[in-house]
Amino acid sequence: MMGYYYDGYYPRHDGFEMFFGMIFVVIIVSLIIVAARRHGMCHGKHCGGYKEIGGASALDILKERYAKGEIEKAEYEEKKKTLME
Repeated sequence: MMGYYYDGYYPRHDGFEMFFGMIFVVIIVSLIIVAARRHGMCHGKHCGGYKEIGGASALDILKERYAKGEIEKAEYEEKKKTLME
């Protein structure tokens, strides 16, 4: 048997096991949430901002691509319209 056994009863531990068990569950759930945010599984506004990539917004990246000449004006206007929706 695990633990100490005294007169047919297990000794009282004043809830330390339950406290540390709850702390362990909170840590595991927190790690799962952080992993989900980092891997893009979260799509809400309160979940890391889905329209930002590395600190720059999608519109900033689009403007930069247009300024470099990577995309034409028609494509720029179309993508800008889509982003503004």
